[in-house]
Amino acid sequence: MAGLSTLILLLCAAKDAMPSSSQWKPTWPSYRVPVILPQSTLNLDKPQFDAEARLEVVSPCGPACHKSSPLPTYEEVKNYLSYETLYANGSLTETEVGIYILSNGGDGSQGKSRTKRQIYGYDSRFSIFGKDFLLNYPFSTSVKLSTGCTGTLVAEKHVLTAAHCIHDGKSYVKGAQKLRVGFLKPKLKDGSKGANITNSAMPEKMKFQWIRVKRTHVPKGWIKGNANDIGMDYDYALLELKKPHKRKFMKIGVSPPARHLPGGRIHFSGYDNDRPGNLVYRFCDVKDETYDLLYQQCDAQPGASGSGVYVRMWKRQNHKWERKIIGIFSGHQWVDMNGTPQDFNVAVRITPLKYAQICYWIKGNYLDCREG
Repeated sequence: MAGLSTLILLLCAAKDAMPSSSQWKPTWPSYRVPVILPQSTLNLDKPQFDAEARLEVVSPCGPACHKSSPLPTYEEVKNYLSYETLYANGSLTETEVGIYILSNGGDGSQGKSRTKRQIYGYDSRFSIFGKDFLLNYPFSTSVKLSTGCTGTLVAEKHVLTAAHCIHDGKSYVKGAQKLRVGFLKPKLKDGSKGANITNSAMPEKMKFQWIRVKRTHVPKGWIKGNANDIGMDYDYALLELKKPHKRKFMKIGVSPPARHLPGGRIHFSGYDNDRPGNLVYRFCDVKDETYDLLYQQCDAQPGASGSGVYVRMWKRQNHKWERKIIGIFSGHQWVDMNGTPQDFNVAVRITPLKYAQICYWIKGNYLDCREG
């Protein structure tokens, strides 16, 4: 345990392997993002909530397959970015959107399933123990969904996660109507008389405190895709909590090209099923990318789905280092590459359009969503 604590301290001290300020700084690009605005909202029939929760999504379409797919038309993109909103009372709406490109100063007027563990060689995951780490940023931004997945705090009342954690592409999963989000907190020791009985060799016991979800947004690109090749590109959802969580959250950002990431590396923490009750941190290199997806071989297990994939880069405007979520960990893919099986874990990239959509869901005002 002491060795693990030392390792975590070194990881935190290394600041995600960032260079010193005297060296070249990987810098957040400045994006001008489009504007996505609701056009009309339609009431739908209440869902049945009859789907089984799946903690991973498997697709036979790998990087080459996605890269060869034709680009969607403008109308198709509008359709994919339209969304369903599920409310805590079970009511459901569908919102059509418009997409606008504003000039500066604009005012906005118009396959095979792999069943083995998703571990590549030596298991490089680190379980995070102790409130000194679990309750501090960035680990404190990771939360657990009552359906079994992971989410990340992205605003005072909002959690970003994977769409498949609440919707299987055809129907909402059991438990989605009464969805809750769990925050790890120290478990009080009954009968302790205030004496300092902490044993540094033993991890402090933690428990989940749960907050109900008020409403959930899922893009129609996921629902229309039915978790197929296109649907993988839209495997993300935003949850609005019934009350603020009062923790520091992590901002979202537009995903830079993989070659611009610090060391070509990504980071994320999640609640992997094979380590119940533990928050598990990992980092790894990006192996390939498409416009919508990042392919990597970060060690992961079901349960980590929905984790926010983040990097830490220099924010030139604020003159400081800043972590941002650039993707959502989706899960595992088994890909047949010229007759040779290849395994990838996949994350959905936050593109400028997705940034505009998610930001609007959070802010409700496109003027606050112009800089990615």
